[in-house]
Amino acid sequence: MVGTHTAKAPPSLLYMVKQVELIVRSHLDELVRPSGITALQYTALTVLERHDGLSAAQLARDSFVTAQSIADVVRSLESRGLIRRERNPRNRRELLILLTDEGREVLERHAGPVRELEERMVRDLTERQAEQFRLALSKAWQALS
Repeated sequence: MVGTHTAKAPPSLLYMVKQVELIVRSHLDELVRPSGITALQYTALTVLERHDGLSAAQLARDSFVTAQSIADVVRSLESRGLIRRERNPRNRRELLILLTDEGREVLERHAGPVRELEERMVRDLTERQAEQFRLALSKAWQALS
């Protein structure tokens, strides 16, 4: 029919979340590239900063990657001296992954630029909207976990 206007449906929330994830990862990759690491490796370092001494399986879960992916990340970060592995005293078969001083320095070097990226992402939101956004993302994550 001529003259009939059909409104396009807005993009799905899943699509929009993926768009945000991809653009954040792209910017994060740019920020950490001078240190010779990737956004995924940076994420693993931030997980260890919050919970040092994780097993590879725990680090994979908390970094949102597969066991195979985390194995590659761990090898790379260990070869660069950003993490170290040591035996778990309570379970000698398990290796724990710990941040080194060099790993902490990399995190410190990027803390400001990463904070600025996050602030840029929510700069058009009020403080209350940004907090609601954080809460909504947390609830969405919990609902699917």
